[in-house]
Amino acid sequence: AYDATALAETTGWDRSILIDQGTADEFLTEQLRPELFVGACAEAGIPLTVRHQPGYDHSYYFIASFIGDHIRHHAEQLR
Repeated sequence: AYDATALAETTGWDRSILIDQGTADEFLTEQLRPELFVGACAEAGIPLTVRHQPGYDHSYYFIASFIGDHIRHHAEQLR
């Protein structure tokens, strides 16, 4: 499975996950459906932080705005 929700349900992952989600993302409700992933992580006991970023969409600028936080998060998880 390559679907993040299916993986959360089945892999036994135990490290923290950080998600930034733009509230103006055109794919949010029909395709991304982050509430399914949030529920799967809660059910599986996976530590999850979801940060909703007002006004951001699915663009390069959104990614560029928060990439530093994600690099730091990944580095901490590798320790």
